[in-house]
Parts: sequence; structure tokens; C-alpha cells
Amino acid sequence: MSKDNKQTGPNQRMLRVGELVRHALAAIFARGDVDDDALRGAVITVPEVRMTNDLKIANAYIMPLGGLHAEEIVAALNRNAKFIRGRVAPQVNMKFAPEVRFFVDDTFEEASRIDALLRSDKVQRDLDEDDGETE
Repeated sequence: MSKDNKQTGPNQRMLRVGELVRHALAAIFARGDVDDDALRGAVITVPEVRMTNDLKIANAYIMPLGGLHAEEIVAALNRNAKFIRGRVAPQVNMKFAPEVRFFVDDTFEEASRIDALLRSDKVQRDLDEDDGETE
């Protein structure tokens, strides 16, 4: 059986490098190393960095505090990606530093949407009906 077509999750190395890049990005943002008007005063969190299989691209998911101006901040980070890559390189100790691409992290928004659905009257009514049938 060939492994070529098999889809698997990230391996240990991808996870480890992703975590190193995440920590490096968080430190860069905390120090305010990136000089861009859109980033002034922004507190940016980096919940996740996903590496490609070849470790050449780091997809960094970011969220500014409060979610304000997320798209503008992502655009500013992508404009400064080469500079950021240069700052990340010495911290990840790899032969080649990965290209960093920034995206808005929507997992919190998605979790809130699911939570709101689960708390909706219709779902609560369905749950109450199910409770009555099992007794």
C-alpha cells in the first residue's frame, strides 16, 4: 500500500517547528519589532502555526486583542512578512527559515457560533423532548 495518497495529520517535526515559529512570532509582536502604522498599539496573539509537510511555509493564525481590525492587521503582517521571516530565522535554528503567511484565526468565532446554536431555544426544546422519551 502506497503512502502517497494517504492523508495524515501533522507529524512530530511539523508540530515542533510550528510551535517554535509560534513562540518566535509571539516574542516579535510583544517587543513591537514590526514598524507599521496598522500594528501600532495592537496586541496580537498567535494561537496556532501550521507548517507545510516540507517545512517551507508557516501558516500563522493570529487574532488581535478583542478581534478589532483583524483583516488590516493581517494585511500589515503579510506586507512585512520578509522582515518577520528574518527575525524568526535565528530563533528556529533551521537550515532555511520558513516563509510566513498570516491569516485571521476564526476558531474563537466558530466556537462562539456553535455555542450560540447549542444554547438556542430550538436545540434546548429538542433536548428537553429527548429527556422525556428516555425516562
